[in-house]
Amino acid sequence: MRLNDAVPQSGSKKRRRRLGRGIAAGQGASCGFGMRGQKSRSGRPTRPGFEGGQTPLYRRLPKLKHFPIINRSHYTIINVEDLAALPANTAVTLTSLMEAGVVTTDDGPLKVLGNGELNIPLQVQAAAFSASARAKIEAAKGTCELLGADSSESE
Repeated sequence: MRLNDAVPQSGSKKRRRRLGRGIAAGQGASCGFGMRGQKSRSGRPTRPGFEGGQTPLYRRLPKLKHFPIINRSHYTIINVEDLAALPANTAVTLTSLMEAGVVTTDDGPLKVLGNGELNIPLQVQAAAFSASARAKIEAAKGTCELLGADSSESE
């Protein structure tokens, strides 16, 4: 194989259109860009993101982080250390915690977090558990039961 053998296949290279070379050339005068307007001028097209002088989307949106999460799931949060005050082998639900006075407001389904220690076995029923909370409850010979349609484990 020689350098002069390295040629493109026939039909793979196409001639470029020669614009503005008279009316007989097929693309004369306005070169297929129409009569007037921004898209017919030299130096076209406009840059990506240009919206005709309107403030473009990338400048209308706020910068950096902390965008609000749409349809964020709200939980009534309780830590494992708050469950340690309950008697052993009790069924822990959101309603039982509100009756016991451990939780005062219902902010949504119950989520158990793993701050603190637990030494007594409990049957905890909640919508979500953190991994450390689940480990501490099961280490104390308790059970963790997921409730509701929002039964995907969080964190």
